[in-house]
Amino acid sequence: MVTHFIFMSSSYSLGTRIALDYIIKDEDIQEQIEKHFHTIIKECGRDVSISTHMIQAENETWESVYKADHFFKDVKIIENLQEFIKLIQKDRKIEGVDVAKYILSKIKCTQLKLQKLVYFCFADYLCDTGKKLFIDEIFAFKYGPVVDTVYRNYKGYGYESIEKETEDIDSKNISEMSAKSRILFAIDGTEKIISIDKTLQKYGGMTASELVNITHKENSPWSKTDKGSEMSFLPIKLETIKKYHKYETI
Repeated sequence: MVTHFIFMSSSYSLGTRIALDYIIKDEDIQEQIEKHFHTIIKECGRDVSISTHMIQAENETWESVYKADHFFKDVKIIENLQEFIKLIQKDRKIEGVDVAKYILSKIKCTQLKLQKLVYFCFADYLCDTGKKLFIDEIFAFKYGPVVDTVYRNYKGYGYESIEKETEDIDSKNISEMSAKSRILFAIDGTEKIISIDKTLQKYGGMTASELVNITHKENSPWSKTDKGSEMSFLPIKLETIKKYHKYETI
């Protein structure tokens, strides 16, 4: 029998669980495992979601591992530590579309309403913490603040309601869990989910028109930003949101 020591995490970009597999032969490999663990924490953050497993298998192959325990079936083996870290780091940052998917798992929206809710989630979190909720910039479009990744993903719906990823009612909780897990995996994920839920409680029951009216108020961040042209929209600066979001009151 062979002893395997496994680091496991999730890769949302690959759409699967990932793992590093070490064969325990002597104390030297145990020292290397400990060193690699500290490297992962240092590079990916102390709150990173990593699990460790030790399992006895027939031989050194990964096939023998999932034959010994089907929990490891369909896990992608990563060849080296740096690739493993790189995949995790990629998913520790989220885009506006990740927040949009979480909102859609909870609230039925048109594209316009979704844009405003994603923006308010960003603005509330920025003003409360001083940190960005996601990596995208916010642009000043004709009808208010717009997140580019959200616009590109859902512009095809026009003024129609955006349908959920699945029509299966029984899968609603699974869909919400998946969208929530994606954000929880990010840096400060728990803090971000709490903030998003708080924002949705405040604005989620409003219509798209009501939300547009709020973003268009005098002294709002959108009103303080040059609108550019029909072909080139300008970003709303973070400092502008921090200074003027307080005027976007209900």
